[in-house]
Amino acid sequence: MRAVMMTGLLTRLIGTLALAGALVAPAAARADSIDSAFDRTFGTELRTPPEVASTVQPWVPAPSVNVFGGSLEAQLAAYADAGQGRIGVAALDLASGRMVSVLGDQPFPMASTSKIAIVATYLDGVDRGRWRLSDQFPLMLPVRSAKFSSAVAPVRAGQMMSAQSLIELAITRSDNPATDALLKAVGGPAAVNRWMRSAGLTGLRIDRDIATLVRDDGEHDPARTVDLRDSATPVAMVNLVSGLYQGRWLTPQSRAVLIGAMERCVTGKNRIPGLLPEDARVAHKTGTLSNTASDVGIINTPDGRAIAVAIYVTGQGSKANRAARIASIARAVYDGYQIESSSLRRSASR
Repeated sequence: MRAVMMTGLLTRLIGTLALAGALVAPAAARADSIDSAFDRTFGTELRTPPEVASTVQPWVPAPSVNVFGGSLEAQLAAYADAGQGRIGVAALDLASGRMVSVLGDQPFPMASTSKIAIVATYLDGVDRGRWRLSDQFPLMLPVRSAKFSSAVAPVRAGQMMSAQSLIELAITRSDNPATDALLKAVGGPAAVNRWMRSAGLTGLRIDRDIATLVRDDGEHDPARTVDLRDSATPVAMVNLVSGLYQGRWLTPQSRAVLIGAMERCVTGKNRIPGLLPEDARVAHKTGTLSNTASDVGIINTPDGRAIAVAIYVTGQGSKANRAARIASIARAVYDGYQIESSSLRRSASR
């Protein structure tokens, strides 16, 4: 029943976007259509959390006010009611430069989407001659310890593996010991933060290794609080993945290693790729922690365009619901940009 309802909602959303593009003046429609559709669908302006004033702050959503009457927009706003947990979205069409976002500047738990930045930091070191893909490092295996019993969770060295293999495990299977091996090799969270700052990226930060992040998971409910530690804004993550895809910071060889691994990702098949057409190719990285799920990456359309997208979902009642929400949002992004692209092509041919 949920799948049927979701399909119906998506069909009506696509129809609404197409109708909007047909009824309003072309220039204004292209400038506002996707933004307006997203605002109506996800209730952006009605449900914006307060500014984050400290590391951790309670989040209280604004009252849900029905300004749409009984329209489709009201149904979609209710479907994405932020009372069930915060939802953050950013998407960028790399062909047109058009970005849309919902709570795009709000911090969300990065969870394992941080692994993209960790791998990028190592690959930047490869490009600078500091390391090689063939260099061997030990897996960092977690040692059982009580939550919050230490600032850094204890780990022990495991099997030696090449950096190439560690990258493949970290990205395609979201392997935590492999990621912590790379994180230790580059110099810890501070080194990744330095690389991101040197790349001009803001709105992302890594504070803990993955072993500590996982051990202490659940300290705060991300649906009700904003925790700046190990967080990213959707807009910042889109800037990261789009820059990596475009080869802005890595050599073509290193870019191919990272993007290739993201294309082979086996986690989250029911997230960004879940409702996309079979001929849409996705390079992505998932993230999962207590009461939160995310997926970020690049959607390649059949006509050769690329869309960078970052979706962070909290709450929503269950893991399955969070995954379904990511899938439905990804499809809305895909269809919205497809409609805009078709509109631009029609206008150019006149």
